[in-house]
Amino acid sequence: MHADALWLRANVIKTVRDFFWERGFLEVETPLLIPANAPEEHINPISTLPSWQLQTSPEICMKRLLCLGHKKLFQISRCWRADERGSRHLSEFTMLEWYRADSDYQVLMADCTELLQSVIVACQPERPNFVRNEVDINPFTPWQRISVQEAFLQFGQVCVWDCLREGRYEDVLTSVVEPALARFDSPVILMDYPVELAALARIKPDNKELAERFELYLGGLELANGFSELTDPVEQRRRFDEANSARKCAGQTELPLPEPFLAQLATMPASAGIALGIDRLVMLTAGVNTIDEVVAFTPENL
Repeated sequence: MHADALWLRANVIKTVRDFFWERGFLEVETPLLIPANAPEEHINPISTLPSWQLQTSPEICMKRLLCLGHKKLFQISRCWRADERGSRHLSEFTMLEWYRADSDYQVLMADCTELLQSVIVACQPERPNFVRNEVDINPFTPWQRISVQEAFLQFGQVCVWDCLREGRYEDVLTSVVEPALARFDSPVILMDYPVELAALARIKPDNKELAERFELYLGGLELANGFSELTDPVEQRRRFDEANSARKCAGQTELPLPEPFLAQLATMPASAGIALGIDRLVMLTAGVNTIDEVVAFTPENL
């Protein structure tokens, strides 16, 4: 990594930390080595000691802190996911997560707006735009908000539920929808996911087919994934079991469940939480197209 990129990365992280400290968030550190992550069909943890894994996300421990009464939390942490390597992926990467009690995903969207505006002003004042594939993305213009169903209909002329039933969701998302989002010169919020893709999000009270989940895109690059959090332990266990069933059908190993988290979940207040990729945020701030350009060392250089 060029020295200028190291300085920029440090400035982005400092700006992010200052942003949350100034707003009264508690910065926390949670264990990196844990007995169980949240089981997901397409995310494989890295095992280390017998029956222990490196965290794929700090979400489980941070949500347990919400259950204990903490109201506003953030963490900048290292995470690990097996078999991830590409121009936008590393198996070891840096994640920002923040959580708010007594909030929903709409509040997180406002946080994202203020955070990105703060980062670009502090870190690139001479060019107050993020850049992706030579497209300037202005965080001060009105952000686009579009539902997943609207995006599939508008850009792919297909119904998202048809794609889910036919096993074409990921293909249409990556080959049609995300390239269409890359043409916007403002950040885009893709929101209101089908319940089949709810993950750890709660269902919308006025539409049981949709979950209060959103993803933030800049230049077609996914930057963040946020939820109004599910607080029903029975439903959460069902979803974890469903993810493990899908893993088994795909020939993957079933994963242990985070039982202490499930035991505490009913005590969590209505909350919202989000994960944002720091490496990708630095990429967008620097205007570069590969993650290799914004980390000190890639795995191949070790």
